Amino acid sequence: MTQIDFGGVMENVVTAEEFPLEKAREVLKKETIAVIGYGVQGPGQSMNLRDNGFNVIVGQSPKFPADWDRAVKDGWEPGKTLFDIEEAARKGTIVMMLVSDAGQKAIWPLIEQCLDPGDALYFSHGFSIVYKEQTGVIPPDNVDVILVAPKGSGTTVRTNFLEGSGINSSYAVFQNATGNAEERTQAVGIAIGSGYLFPTTFEKEVHSDLVGERGVLMGALAGVMEAQYDILRRKGHSPSEAFNETVEELTQSLIRLVGQNGMDWMYANCSTTAQRGALDWRKRFREAVAPVFEDLYQSVLVGEETRIVLEANSAPDYKEKLDKELAEMRHSEMWQAGAAVRALRPENRRQK
Repeated sequence: MTQIDFGGVMENVVTAEEFPLEKAREVLKKETIAVIGYGVQGPGQSMNLRDNGFNVIVGQSPKFPADWDRAVKDGWEPGKTLFDIEEAARKGTIVMMLVSDAGQKAIWPLIEQCLDPGDALYFSHGFSIVYKEQTGVIPPDNVDVILVAPKGSGTTVRTNFLEGSGINSSYAVFQNATGNAEERTQAVGIAIGSGYLFPTTFEKEVHSDLVGERGVLMGALAGVMEAQYDILRRKGHSPSEAFNETVEELTQSLIRLVGQNGMDWMYANCSTTAQRGALDWRKRFREAVAPVFEDLYQSVLVGEETRIVLEANSAPDYKEKLDKELAEMRHSEMWQAGAAVRALRPENRRQK
């Protein structure tokens, strides 16, 4: 591993320099990697594995024709590299559980009976293992239980790979039955196209991931945007102005600078008026939301968030309720204004 200074704290990371793709191929040369689920993470990870030259198959239930047909469209051949879930799991020596968290709970009795001694049970989220009282996912003690969690969407896993950059991932070993679980995990992490890997635990991964999704990455971001847009509209600003000042400038300019150079660089390279105001108000926003984040972390820690997820996602009318909630957001004035703003971008107008 390489030691990196993260803001004064030394951490170990695994990069392609010390664990090259050739080494991953050697470690995994006798493995059959079965990707179970072709929904969110499954396509990106499986296609990256295939393009990197690994022996990979896909397990997907034909009862979900959209996912099955998508797999066929992506080049997976029924009966050769595409199977139903049970057959793929029986063929695999590394079984990658990439169905939804609620789906993992549903198919676990089937997956469990397909595992042989020495197999590896792989996750990209610590949910099922950490909250085993809710999911019932308790692996046998004769298999490795490992995790590689890309820090991005399944789509980004694929697009970053195709661009040659990769995406950073965390990795963890929950159970080392074979004695080789860590090397196996690192090899799979490199094989799926990770730019670098950093160690964690199943517990830390799921706690940080659930907080992040509900917080800055999605929940808090959407909530703060809506609050600012609403106040601008109530004060008489037009939808286009409110959206541009709330979302468009963030996504098309500022967040790119933050991603490339950091927040301090972005602050140093904006107007003095914006700089002073942002510095003054940053702490007020931090103090205002800190109690909400404390409540959120506790809700994750005690399993309340996972209970809500499993209960909601297991309901027979889940899809209908989800579509209704998403439609409410999509048809709101703010995101309808957003659609109009995006259509006016020069690159989109040129396509017409």
